[in-house]
Amino acid sequence: MKPVYLLPLLVLLYCAPHERASSPFGSFNELQPEFREVVDRHAVIEKIGDGYKWSEGPVWVASEKKLLFSDVPKNTVYQWQEGQPVSVYLTPSGYTGDGTYSNEPGSNGLLLDSEGKLVLCQHGNRQLARMNAPLHAPAPAFMPIAAAFQGKRFNSPNDAAFLGGDFFFTDPPYGLPMQENDSTRALAFQGVFRVTPAGEVQLLVDSLTRPNGIAFFPDGKSFLVANSDPAKAKWYRYEWNGSTVIRGSVFYDATSQTSTERGLPDGLKIDRNGTVFATGPGGVWVFDASGILLGKIRLSEAASNCALSADEKTLFVTNNMRVLKITLRK
Repeated sequence: MKPVYLLPLLVLLYCAPHERASSPFGSFNELQPEFREVVDRHAVIEKIGDGYKWSEGPVWVASEKKLLFSDVPKNTVYQWQEGQPVSVYLTPSGYTGDGTYSNEPGSNGLLLDSEGKLVLCQHGNRQLARMNAPLHAPAPAFMPIAAAFQGKRFNSPNDAAFLGGDFFFTDPPYGLPMQENDSTRALAFQGVFRVTPAGEVQLLVDSLTRPNGIAFFPDGKSFLVANSDPAKAKWYRYEWNGSTVIRGSVFYDATSQTSTERGLPDGLKIDRNGTVFATGPGGVWVFDASGILLGKIRLSEAASNCALSADEKTLFVTNNMRVLKITLRK
């Protein structure tokens, strides 16, 4: 028999999803062979911290080999370095007023600007802000980057991306005391915004029910937004021409899985090859740039967000009450 006749059989044998056990915290579900290039057979899942109320918004600080992440209900940012226990980095992180504010007053998404300064999506202060101290000497004082659109306060900035000097962020109502029914809510929609270096705030999208995670593809010509709505649990792709959104489309629809898996489309990161790591129902979904689902990192708790190390071989995942370190490949 010629070898070519074996190909259909080999394809059929591969098509069954392959599950690889890793740890008590999760496993790897390979759906396409390309998944092995992203998550190899040596991949492991480890816990680096736990005991949080709702961990969120991780960012890897390459200059200090440090991970920062938020605990939104505790109004605190924590830090972790290899070989060191997790410790408090910054508090308060998202609400600097007196008394209590809501169930989720703290910072959510974290990122670094072009100068390496920490930028926070602040639920309680209802703004995107920059920390006014060096990373190695934090102080709870912040400089607003954007706090309102057309004179109306934001709901609760949730997640953000940085591109070419501009900030892009989402603004769902999760940080408001009564969420969308809160009496202090000023905007009639939940938007996706751009902030220019001059401080101009531009509305890009106002049609999503729960805009959440946001990330750009490497060429800067399109970005993804996660919609954390169990009735419309989708990732949307928006084409970007440098000044406005040209068009939008559904990147992937996970609505059918929200009733059987923990979690919703939430935070996401895109690596330099265009591979998408998106927290969603059941864990972290791994897509190629065209929207083909390569596989999943299945986790036992709801995943909220993720961050990549500088070499993109390690993925950090905020996973409800814990934070995980996933070594994707050596």
